[in-house]
Amino acid sequence: MRFRKRHTNEVPILNTASLPDLIFTVLFFFMIVTHLRDETPKVQVEVPQGTELTPMSRRENLYQIYVGRTAAGDFRIQVNEKMMDLEQLTVFFLAEQRKFGSEDEPISVSLKADREADMGLITDVKLALRKANVLNVSYAASMKAENGKK
Repeated sequence: MRFRKRHTNEVPILNTASLPDLIFTVLFFFMIVTHLRDETPKVQVEVPQGTELTPMSRRENLYQIYVGRTAAGDFRIQVNEKMMDLEQLTVFFLAEQRKFGSEDEPISVSLKADREADMGLITDVKLALRKANVLNVSYAASMKAENGKK
């Protein structure tokens, strides 16, 4: 007995019935594994109020700098999760510039300073950032309400 082979040039049909299950499984995996970078301020910061505020559009290479009161009552500088002084701030950002900074995507800083912080300290922070060639600095503030309250 001889079997005859069919000679067709048709492409076999691809079964895509399990494709949605696979996509949702991969999506669920990335939702569980991925975490958003979120810092916990170790200093107490109450940002000043403003009227002409715009949200930041880019969040790549964004570092949070907090200038606020510690439990002891003195003002300290916190970058992301680390407490620093002005010299460490410059050294830290010089190292980050070498690691991540580029001309296309420069490092950005969001400065969240307490409303009671001394302007001299904030100016020193800006000068330390300028020494490290970090020039994209934005200032955080809360929206001022119509009646003057938060």
